[in-house]
Amino acid sequence: MNQTQILKWSIILTLFFGSVLPATAQSEDKKPSIAVVDFDVRGYKLNSAQVIQFTMNELMRVDQHEVMDRYDIEYISKRDSLSLGGCFSKICLGEIGKRLNVDAMLTGSISQLGDNINITIRVLDVKTGVFTSGVIKEFLVIPGSEMQMIRICMNELFKLPNDLEIVKKLTLRSDFDNTVNNPYTLRLRSDGPRMGMTYATGFLGDVLQKEANVGGYGGQPYMFQFGYQFEKQYLNEGDFQALFEFLPMITGLDQGRFIPSLTLLNGIRNNTNGWEFAFGPTFAMGKFAEGYIAADNEEFVINSRSPSLSLEQEAKAAGKSIEKRPDSRGNTEISYGFLFAAGKTIKSGKLNIPLNVFVVPGRNGLRFGLSMGWNGKSRYENNSY
Repeated sequence: MNQTQILKWSIILTLFFGSVLPATAQSEDKKPSIAVVDFDVRGYKLNSAQVIQFTMNELMRVDQHEVMDRYDIEYISKRDSLSLGGCFSKICLGEIGKRLNVDAMLTGSISQLGDNINITIRVLDVKTGVFTSGVIKEFLVIPGSEMQMIRICMNELFKLPNDLEIVKKLTLRSDFDNTVNNPYTLRLRSDGPRMGMTYATGFLGDVLQKEANVGGYGGQPYMFQFGYQFEKQYLNEGDFQALFEFLPMITGLDQGRFIPSLTLLNGIRNNTNGWEFAFGPTFAMGKFAEGYIAADNEEFVINSRSPSLSLEQEAKAAGKSIEKRPDSRGNTEISYGFLFAAGKTIKSGKLNIPLNVFVVPGRNGLRFGLSMGWNGKSRYENNSY
């Protein structure tokens, strides 16, 4: 083969591959076409046109099909006098798909059945007239989250990952309250009974065990508590809730005593696992007396032993100072402290079961205990209490 022939064949091969290869690549890159003409929202308060447009946007986001523009669909439907409304069956979708000259048709439906929202999305192969793929999924009834539900179904239909936390919040009744499963609700309220045990240490624990003639109560350092929890979740964003709790309690009924108390708490609860932490002031009714501790037997003296000396003079002579302490011989006053609590709320459907430990430090001794209860959620539709 001479040089002229080699040059000739080179030109031929260059022209051949230059025209064939781009066409082949273009053929391989071409996506199947798809159209959405209707989405069944009958019996559900949603705008059909908005749902159709959102579904088309989701198809473009997924980017696995060439999505037919809605204006092209409107043009062809007017030109050929096609009725697109209510087209959900395979026969109708197949015929419309052929008139639109697309490879596939996507259709879906949304309906409420009892306490669930059912969403169905399917894809029809226009050529074969068969639904080639589909998703049916149940969600909680959460007004305002329907588009997010459709997105989850679209991701499942096209094998794309979903945010598992979002899916959980939209499908599981055992999930904690949050802005996903309680949209547009700034404040939630969870009230219910509370009960538990408290244990006192230090001087306070000693007073509870001493006899009444020396200022004690003749009981035990541990007492049963019973009351009621009023809880308001005033911030509810992301993974956390901000809480305010109001707890009136009665302590000591098991030992024949009536000790009312009131605790105000601010706290935070994790939406995912239910762990919580709170702190705030606590107030209680109790008897207190002023006196000094005798050096001989550590008795708390509230009345002067010497007729010629006042209590203050007697304490000064003994090298002691006057102080106020819990004492059954004293006067009823309001005591106060600061409470720290931590625990976990267990979720069972709409029932919350809080389990907590708490501690109240103080100069008369440390008080700590365990608390549990149950409550159910009620929603405020406005922002007032």
